[in-house]
Amino acid sequence: MFTGIVEERGEIASVRPGSGATRLTVSGPLVAADAAHGDSISVNGVCLTVVDVSDSTFTVDVVDETLRRSNLAEARAGDPVNLERAMALGDRLGGHIVQGHVDGTGVLRSRDAAGVACFGMPGGLAKYVVEKGSITVDGVSLTVVVAGDDHFEVALIPTTLELTTLGLRQPGDEVNLEVDVLAKYVERLAVPHLAGLTATVRTENEH
Repeated sequence: MFTGIVEERGEIASVRPGSGATRLTVSGPLVAADAAHGDSISVNGVCLTVVDVSDSTFTVDVVDETLRRSNLAEARAGDPVNLERAMALGDRLGGHIVQGHVDGTGVLRSRDAAGVACFGMPGGLAKYVVEKGSITVDGVSLTVVVAGDDHFEVALIPTTLELTTLGLRQPGDEVNLEVDVLAKYVERLAVPHLAGLTATVRTENEH
């Protein structure tokens, strides 16, 4: 579990494709300092399990399913990445509840001088995004200021632009998206009841 408050902008040190998984070694002195085998670290918003630690780097395996759903499939040595260690029980929740389970990818459409950025997103995710709600972009917890049918807008403050990869993104770049998990649970619980209510109303109208 994470909060979407990036601790460090690290760098991909190496990429080693393998059978069923790709092994990434990531340079991040801060997050690697107390990392241990089995720990969870968010890399560009993807929750990954540490399999090795060496000095200022840590190594993770990225399975094919994760590669299909995220921009880590395009990761190359030298690429900057947002890093966050898993939150500890009792920590302040500075952002929002982030699982590190990427729902899909979006594309940066534009960013103006004031830091307002527009991201395109798959239509299937739009229903979970609401104005003033939370969304995670490349592991960064952000507040939605505009929610459209195939896009959303957020306001990026100077600190976010300086300390995360979002300040380096250019129009056309792919980003990882994770919508608010609470919205998905509400949908899961409500849809069967709404379907039943609709069927009842239809039956009553027929009579």
